[in-house]
Amino acid sequence: MDSTQRFGSRASAYAAFRPNYPPAAIDAALAGLGDPRALTIADVGAGTGISARLFAERGATVIAIEPDARMRAKAEPHPGVEWRDGTAERTHLTDASVDAVVACQAFHWFATPAAMSEFRRVARKRAVLLQYERDETDAFTAAYGDLVRAHAIDDTEARRARALATFTEFPRAIVTRAQAYSAQRLDRDALLGRAASSSYLPGSGDAADALRRDLLVLFEPYESDGHVELVIVTHVLVAEWLP
Repeated sequence: MDSTQRFGSRASAYAAFRPNYPPAAIDAALAGLGDPRALTIADVGAGTGISARLFAERGATVIAIEPDARMRAKAEPHPGVEWRDGTAERTHLTDASVDAVVACQAFHWFATPAAMSEFRRVARKRAVLLQYERDETDAFTAAYGDLVRAHAIDDTEARRARALATFTEFPRAIVTRAQAYSAQRLDRDALLGRAASSSYLPGSGDAADALRRDLLVLFEPYESDGHVELVIVTHVLVAEWLP
C-alpha cells in the first residue's frame, strides 16, 4: 500500500481518536531553540494536524506538509498552521527555510536517506522525531498490544522500531533522546475508534468485525467508570546539525 495514501480512508477516525502528544514531548522537541514565537517549523507527514496544532499553540509558525488530501481535509484549522501538499522526500520548501523539521508518528513511513537529506536541506538547526508506543508494563496496555499483534495485517510495528534505530544514525548530526509518558482514556466507542485509526489493522469485512468483537471483550475486565486507559510512552529523538 502506498504510504502517502494509506490513511485516507481512516482520516475521520484518525482525527477523532488519536492521542495528543504530552507537553513534555513538545518541550523536548523545542528545547534550546529559543522563543517558539520566533520559530518556523515544518511538520512533515502532518496527518490531520494533531502535532502541528500543538507546536502552533506554543507560538511557532508551522508549515504542515501532508500528501493525502483526505487527511488534510480533516485538519482542524489553526491560524498558526499553513497546510501544503508534499512528501518527506519532496517538501517543496526552499533551502534552510525553517528552523526545524518534525516528523510525528510518521517517520517510519519515510525513514530513507532521501528524506533525511531533504530534512537537512530545508532545516537550519535540527530534525525531530516524535513517536509514541504502548507502555506494556501496564496490564491493559499489554493486553491491548497482544490483541493488536494478533490482528495486524502488516509489519508496521516492526517498521516503527526500525525507524527509531535509523533516526539515531541521522547523518552529520548529534542525536539525543528523551521520553514522555501519558495515558489515553477511552470509552468503548473510543477504543474501537482508536483501533480503526490504525492502518495496519483490518478496517472492513469479517476480519474487522472480529477485531471489534475482541476489543469489546477486552474492554470489560479492565474498564472503570466506563473507561480504560492506554498508557503511552512518547520517544523524542532530536538530531542537531553538526557544522
